[in-house]
Amino acid sequence: MNEKKMTRVGLPLALALTLTLTACGGGTTTESAAPSAPAESAAAESAAPSAAAVSSGVEDGVLTIAMECAYAPYNWAQNDDSNGAVPIKGSSQYANGYDVMMAKKLCEANGWELEIIQSDWDSLVPGVQTGIFDAVIAGQSMTEERSEQVDFAGPYFYASIVCVTKKDSPFASAKGISDLTGGTCTAQIATIWYNDMLPQIEGAKVQTAAETAPAMLMALETGMVDYVCTDMPTAQGAVAAYPDMTILDFTGSDDNFVADEGEINIGISMRKGNTELKEAMNSVLSTMTADDFNDLMAQAIAVQPLGE
Repeated sequence: MNEKKMTRVGLPLALALTLTLTACGGGTTTESAAPSAPAESAAAESAAPSAAAVSSGVEDGVLTIAMECAYAPYNWAQNDDSNGAVPIKGSSQYANGYDVMMAKKLCEANGWELEIIQSDWDSLVPGVQTGIFDAVIAGQSMTEERSEQVDFAGPYFYASIVCVTKKDSPFASAKGISDLTGGTCTAQIATIWYNDMLPQIEGAKVQTAAETAPAMLMALETGMVDYVCTDMPTAQGAVAAYPDMTILDFTGSDDNFVADEGEINIGISMRKGNTELKEAMNSVLSTMTADDFNDLMAQAIAVQPLGE
């Protein structure tokens, strides 16, 4: 097994990455073995269809994507179509945010209509695996674990990992993660922030994971925790909504979180083997730079509703 390539979060390496990434899986290995019986071979083929058998999902001209609609500034729900918001299927509300803005660009370039489904975070990967929606554009990190379950297009954003605390907190002057020792903390459930980053803080008092990003921020706002761990866009959205919060960014410090490239690259997930959809999306993303991504994220933060 190859050694995992590690990098300090937020270093310029991420900005130098090209956007024409291929799937994260390794090459196929052929082993010498006794031939399978005909019945066994047929069963194997039935259980593992070829990549060509995977539908793109956009044959009807509609790209159906899923997101939480509760993860500002990546995505949120609002009551009207202001600032280019898109209707949420089966709801009277509208979705907006960076993910919606990016989805609209992808649809415009490929001639698709856009349909958005609201889904819980834990249901995003199973939903795309079973074909409930064509893709997930929801601020997902391109981790090795997820890449075993789905294919990714992108990245469509580079997200350094930071912490957020209250301005009057004793941790507000922290210069590195070692200065966060002894503090109570949390992050959103089923994220690298909670599973991989918080354990790197020696002596941290990690509390139960928050079900959503808003719940994570509310835990900080109400004093249930001293700080939370998240990515930079979520942190920027947080301080816009909560002026009493501040971002702890340890970029450039040796006393920073350590993550692999997949954990700071944000991608668009789709069903394994859906090369047609992946290539169509990458044909657009490959023309965009990190500055393009940051400019679009700034637009999302600027129109983010207060309290999101």
